[in-house]
Amino acid sequence: MSNILIIDDDFASCRTLQLHFKSQGHNTIMAHTADEGLDQARSTPPDVIILDIEMPGRSGLEALPDFKRSLPEVPVLMITAFDDMDTTIQAMKSGAEDYIRKPIDIDEMDNALAHALLRIDSENKSTLFADEEGMESGANTMVGRSRAMQDVFKTIGLVAQKPVTVLITGESGTGKELVARAVHRSGNYPSGPFVAVNCAAIVETLLESDMFGHEKGAFTGAVNRQAGKFALADNGTIFLDEIGELSPSVQAKLLRVLQEKEYIPVGGREPRKTNARVIAATNVDLDERAREGRFRDDLLYRLKIVTIHLPPLRERRKDILDLVKTLLAKINRELGTPNGVCRIAVDVMDALVRYSWPGNVRELENMLMKAVALCTGDTITRDLLPDFLFYAEASKNNGRPEAIPADEQSLQDIEKAHIARVLESTNWHRGRTCQILGVSRPRLRRLMSQYGLESPRHNIRELDDWNGG
Repeated sequence: MSNILIIDDDFASCRTLQLHFKSQGHNTIMAHTADEGLDQARSTPPDVIILDIEMPGRSGLEALPDFKRSLPEVPVLMITAFDDMDTTIQAMKSGAEDYIRKPIDIDEMDNALAHALLRIDSENKSTLFADEEGMESGANTMVGRSRAMQDVFKTIGLVAQKPVTVLITGESGTGKELVARAVHRSGNYPSGPFVAVNCAAIVETLLESDMFGHEKGAFTGAVNRQAGKFALADNGTIFLDEIGELSPSVQAKLLRVLQEKEYIPVGGREPRKTNARVIAATNVDLDERAREGRFRDDLLYRLKIVTIHLPPLRERRKDILDLVKTLLAKINRELGTPNGVCRIAVDVMDALVRYSWPGNVRELENMLMKAVALCTGDTITRDLLPDFLFYAEASKNNGRPEAIPADEQSLQDIEKAHIARVLESTNWHRGRTCQILGVSRPRLRRLMSQYGLESPRHNIRELDDWNGG
């Protein structure tokens, strides 16, 4: 049973909501002006506030900041007959939990109320706190207490001050550049430049010039002499990411740099010396590419004098809590909400640990970034994360293919997971989902009902609903 404060100057609307909530076992308190409601809330703090926008005297929108200051943990559901874009945006910016149009759709109100009460329950009964250590750790800090990560840290410490070439391997999103930066910071020239080159992001015809520089007139468009990344990295480190994508001609020139510590700019005649430390990274098997003749053996030997392998996140699950704390600190700083979102609901944390993370740490960071951006309180709750994250947690018969082995899934399991992924990718737009799946809208409705798939934000109507879909 919950206590609900209804603030609306429309007596009939108040009475209708009061009778409806009473039938569901909730207690209700009514007020008919914003100031009266604020007094009621301060004297008897409710579990949820339902606040009308258009009222005599102060509007609900004007009073909302006062409600959030006085009762920051209490969700506020805004109701209004006016649903213009600016008002909606202002209400959500000011801390509203939800925004519901009049005439009120009772199902929509029930969904919004259930969502608010679920968040309260998650915050009050089952949360993990991001501790101060996690909140203070830096944006580029590597964390991990697993044996695999401890081995990585030890290797960094052993090779950092020895001027050897380091090759960092691992799946995409595991944090290979963080390792390179850690080697640089712990090396002999920590205050020197750290220059990163993504070998796959630059067109092959320009990559050689980008790495080694060019002389004026070396090619069409070379109107000035330009220093390359190796020159910029003198007395520092050059990080060659995705090195497996280098063309054979650039591989040959890079081999000369590693052997002779010199290079020739495009269009130049005289070799130039470099003392830049070379750290390379790849998410492909360079040994296999060398066997296929796509990567030079002699270059590979030079690159992997020391190899540091970063394990995928699914193999270091005991590091996830520390990663979440560190990433939350980084995200709060980037979004300008220091310590704003500092707690994780226990069921969410369990799901984060159980998920297989095909995108590794990058996927985890992106998921947390979205959750923090949409969070109206200080706790990340289940509704802020995609449904597929919880399939593996629910049972072996409800899983996303990446989270549960394919040979343990039925055809219905795979169908459910695929529909959920498409819904998530279209932001629950049912029209676009139908187009991708090749089914009719009635068929999609039946499938969603069959598999219990509901939008994580039930109060937001999909665009095709507004258009009569």
